[in-house]
Amino acid sequence: MAKSIPKIGSRKNGRIGSRKHPRKIPKGLIYVQASFNNTIVTVTDVRGRVISWSSAGSCGFKGTRRGTPFAAHTAAANAIQTVVDQGMQRAEVIIKGPGLGRDGALKAIRRSGILLRSIRDVTPMPHNGCRAPKKRRV
Repeated sequence: MAKSIPKIGSRKNGRIGSRKHPRKIPKGLIYVQASFNNTIVTVTDVRGRVISWSSAGSCGFKGTRRGTPFAAHTAAANAIQTVVDQGMQRAEVIIKGPGLGRDGALKAIRRSGILLRSIRDVTPMPHNGCRAPKKRRV
């Protein structure tokens, strides 16, 4: 029986495009999601495709130490290191959440050498929120 010839663009051949030259990404977006328990840093290009990400948990911090500013600093430095190597020079920072890691992540981003065009805080704030639980009677 004859062997079938695979299509040029099929996934069986491995990569569809060639990656001999690493991608050059001049500008991007850096999302920092800082909760009380963890900090997640995601770096995307202008269209929103994720280039690199890191979190305090993936950097080896466990338990309550994940919510610390130092853990957020380490996570941001890890996420940004790969995109700096790919040539990112300018970025916008979008911070979300009330956690302690907000400032630590922002310090790491500033120290990385990327020029920041803007820093936006998109933390969701309730306009009046949910109804409070009923008063406790003792």
